[in-house]
Order: sequence, then structure tokens, then C-alpha cells
Amino acid sequence: MKIYRLLNLLAALCLSVFVAGAQNQPPQTPQEKEKQLLEFVDKEVQRLSSLLDLEYWQEFYVDSTLTHDYRAMTEEMESMQKAKVENRDLYVNVQDKWMQAIDDSYKRFFTEEQWTKYWKSGARRAQEARDKRNKKKK
Repeated sequence: MKIYRLLNLLAALCLSVFVAGAQNQPPQTPQEKEKQLLEFVDKEVQRLSSLLDLEYWQEFYVDSTLTHDYRAMTEEMESMQKAKVENRDLYVNVQDKWMQAIDDSYKRFFTEEQWTKYWKSGARRAQEARDKRNKKKK
């Protein structure tokens, strides 16, 4: 269940620029976007640390992974929005690509037990949903 809340929050974070533009609302300032991103990353690091009993160095890697990949995803979505891309599926594809990158990164530094617990906490369902969307594309 928590992974769905994470995905919803992520979608809100990443698509906020697109939605704000579509509704003719003033976009967030870069400082507000950065603050929102860092708050989200901090909460997710704390959640995963408590769920998986992460070591301090694993927390560092989770933080670095999320910060890099969410920024990259947001930048990619913003460039699509500036290019006036309106196809929602293209935004979902970008989100899926970066969520897959995050999972791939986690798998490298989580222990087998941590990965299993993470996988059972909802990541498997998210992966299955991504796989299902990928099959529909083909």
C-alpha cells in the first residue's frame, strides 16, 4: 500500500509542472520545486530506512539515487511540457523509465533480505504494472 502512496506522490511531484501549465496557473519557482523534491526524498529515505533497517551508507545511496533520478525525471518531463507534448502516455513512459532505474539501483546495494522485503512491500506490483504498460505499447 505504501508504494502506491509513493507513486501517487511522485506523480504529483513530477506532473505538477505539466498540470500547472495546463490549468494556466503560475508554475512553482525553482526553489519551491527543489524544496518539494528534497522533502519528498527525505521522507522516502526515512520510510525505507525504517522498513528495511538500512545501514547509514545505504541511506546515502538511496538519497543519492532518488535525488538524481527524480531530478532527471522532472527535467525530462519539463522539457516535454515546454515542447507542448500533451500525450499523457508519454509522461507515464518517462515515469516508468525512471522508476525502473531506481529499482535497478536499489537492487545493487540492498541485501537479499532487504530487496525481498522491499519487493513484497509493493515494488513487485509497481513492476508488474510497468511491465503490463510496456506490453500494451508493443
